[in-house]
Amino acid sequence: MKPLESAPRFLAISIALSVAACAGPAAVTTNDEDPEVKSIEATTPEDGDRAELEALYWNKIESSRTFTEADVNFMKGMIAHHAQALIMSEMAVDNGASSQVQTLAARIINAQRDEIRSMLSWLRDRGQAVPEVHIDGLNLMVHGVADHHKHMPGMLTQEQLEDLAAARGAEFDWLFLTYMIQHHSGAVSMVDELFDVDGAAQDDAAFKLASDIHVDQITEIERMELMLDSLAEDGGER
Repeated sequence: MKPLESAPRFLAISIALSVAACAGPAAVTTNDEDPEVKSIEATTPEDGDRAELEALYWNKIESSRTFTEADVNFMKGMIAHHAQALIMSEMAVDNGASSQVQTLAARIINAQRDEIRSMLSWLRDRGQAVPEVHIDGLNLMVHGVADHHKHMPGMLTQEQLEDLAAARGAEFDWLFLTYMIQHHSGAVSMVDELFDVDGAAQDDAAFKLASDIHVDQITEIERMELMLDSLAEDGGER
C-alpha cells in the first residue's frame, strides 16, 4: 500500500497556522504582590513566514483531493461489487442460515451499505457521474457503470447466485461462506490493482476507503475460512 506522505509536517503546519491565527497582542499582567511577574509580549510569525506556512497548508489541502481516472473507476466498480454482496447476505435469514452466518451476513450488510454511501459521496463531491444501483431479486443493475462490472474479480455468476438462493440450512452456510470468500478475495484484488496504478489513491479519502476495504475483507476471509473448517469438522451440520 502507498503510505500517506508528509503527515507529520502537515500536522505541524496546521498547528502553527492555528496558533498564528489566534495570537494577538497579549494583555499586560501585573501583580503587586509578586514583583517577579513581568509583562508578556506576544510574538507572531513574520509576514514572509506566515505566507510560506499558508502556501504549504493550502498546497497540502489541494494535493489531498487529487484523484485519477483509476480512482473514479475503482469507486464505481466497487459500488457494484458491494451491491452483489448485499444480495448474497440478505438471503441468510430466509434461507435458514446458522446464527453465526446470520451475524456475519448482518455485519457485511451494515459495513458495505456504509461504504457504498461513502463511495457515492466521494464521486458526487468531486463532480463525477454517480451510478444508480437497482436490485431486483437476484438481478443487479448498475446504471452509469459499464457492463464489465459483471466480470470483476470475485463476482458470482447468475448460476452461482441461483444455487445460493436455492440452498437451505447447512448447505446454505457452506455455499455462502465459499462464495463470499470468492467475492471478498475479488475485492482485495481490486484494491491491490488500484494501489499498483501510478498516481492513484493519493486522495486521502480514496486511500482510506480502499485501505479499509482491504483490511476488513482480509479479516473476514480469515474468519470465514475458520467457519468453513468448523462446518467440515461437524460434517456439514450446525
